Parts: sequence; structure tokens; C-alpha cells
Amino acid sequence: MQRWLESPASETQVIHRQRLWLYAVSILIMLFLVAPTLIVVPMSFSESQYLEFPPENWSTRWYDHYFGSAECMSATATSLTASFLTMLVATPMGVLAAYGLHTSQVKAGRFVFILLITPMMVPLILVAIGAFYIYVKLKVLYTLFGLVLAHSMLALPLVMIVAASALKSYDMNQEMAARALGAPRWKAFLTVTLPQIRFAVIIAALLSFLISFDEVVVAMFISGGDNSTLTRNMFNALRDQIDPTIASISTIMIVITLALMTAAQLFGKKRS
Repeated sequence: MQRWLESPASETQVIHRQRLWLYAVSILIMLFLVAPTLIVVPMSFSESQYLEFPPENWSTRWYDHYFGSAECMSATATSLTASFLTMLVATPMGVLAAYGLHTSQVKAGRFVFILLITPMMVPLILVAIGAFYIYVKLKVLYTLFGLVLAHSMLALPLVMIVAASALKSYDMNQEMAARALGAPRWKAFLTVTLPQIRFAVIIAALLSFLISFDEVVVAMFISGGDNSTLTRNMFNALRDQIDPTIASISTIMIVITLALMTAAQLFGKKRS
């Protein structure tokens, strides 16, 4: 322990002992953010008909109710399908947009970048209202296509930011060398540039999946009927009738999120 405290914390001369206050603050912030999530998990195993913490009796009753509900299974299938399709749409579009703006010599490139990440800066409720009125006119309201389109619009800015960050640390001379040797630009990108920013692309894809899977505000306006999302059903359940099924669904969503992010980190560590 003493040796660790006296060892360098970074490439500078700062040692771990001098950073103890920073570690303590980080742990407190982490506990503040994670504690509500940790409370939800045991609540999902309660046998009570109402939410209670800590549970007096433990049971998987509400997980059985969730997996046995046709409505919940349909909403889960819609959420997973929409999230997967959003990932397939937003990831290539965001990566190509970031690549195009990074290699472009156009002076308006920065303005275009800001314009493309506007959905991240506008309040979601305004995006939802706008999408609702446009979808009514286009007759795509409550459709899977409309849901994927809206979620892709929300995921695109984050994909662009992640991809742009990776491209800034990438030496474009490597791609230029491939092109100088006769490779078309698209082939140089796929064989030289893309493999070196692959980890960032995978992270962006997972984030776009999670953005769609967890999104509720826009889904409240544009999803419904046979294409109602899981988060929309959860919000309606909280408004109409609260039971521990909400906690069990939340726990499953937490597990899915942690599994995806852990897989991404393990993949990145293996690549390193």
C-alpha cells in the first residue's frame, strides 16, 4: 500500500498520495450517481404488490410477470428492433459525416458540423413535437420506420462526435500513402482508416443502440399501437399503476447496458 501511494499516478511526478482527495471526490460522485440504480435492483425482487425497499420477502414474481406478458414482450421486441436498426442507420452516416468534414477543406465545415449536432442541443420535447407534426403529414406516425428515423436523428450527433475525436488522433498520411499507391479513396478508407478507428466506431454503434433503447420523450409522441416501445409502456405504467414490474424491467435494461459497455471495453483492451 505504501509503495502504491508513493508511485507516480501519471507520466508526471504527481504521486497517488497527492491525488487521494481526487479519488475520494470521484468515489463520492460515483456513489451519488449509482446509488439510485442499486436501489432499483433489490426492489425488482420484492414479493410485495407495491414498490418497497428493502424487500421483506424475496421473489422473482415480477420477472415472471414481465416475461409472461404479451404486451411487454411485444414492446421489448419493438425497442430492440428499433435500436438495432438505429445503430445500422446512424453509425455509418455519422462516421461518414465525421470523415467527410474532417478531410474537407471547405471553410463552412465547422458550421455544417454544428448544424448536424443540433438535435443534441435542442430540448427533446421540441424535437418530439416537431417529429409528431411532420409524421402526421407524412403518415408515418406509430410506425417502426418513423421511430428508427427519429432515433437515428438523435443518435447521429453522438456518433459524429465520437468518430471525429478518433479521426483527430489518426494520421491521415497513412490513407494518403494508400491512395498514392493507386487505391481508390473508398478502398483506402475501408482498409486503412476504418481499421484504426474501429474501436471508436464500435463505441459509437453501441451508444446509438443505447440512445434508441433508453429514449422515452420522443417515443411518447411517435410510437404507439403495435409499435409501442418498452420505455413508453414503462412511463404509462408509472402514470397509471405502479408495481414492481417497472423495477424488473429497469433491472433488465441496466444489465443490457452494462453488458454492452463491458463488451466494448473488453474489446478495446484486447485491441490495445
